[in-house]
Amino acid sequence: MYAIAVKEMMGLAMKDLLANGPIVVNIGIEQFYHDLKKQDAKVVHVDWRPSALKSDLLSKLRKLREGGAN
Repeated sequence: MYAIAVKEMMGLAMKDLLANGPIVVNIGIEQFYHDLKKQDAKVVHVDWRPSALKSDLLSKLRKLREGGAN
């Protein structure tokens, strides 16, 4: 029963996609959002950035940019 319901929902979603076109959710890089808007795409932008507290990736990238190793 569940598999039939999922299959029917997928069919409806595909019909909607074909009838109305895709909607893009852009996460992070705002320039992608602007480029899609220029092409009249249905798009929304989510301003997301990785948490500096949970990862030291940003500090490592800064060190690389400044010419430091490790």
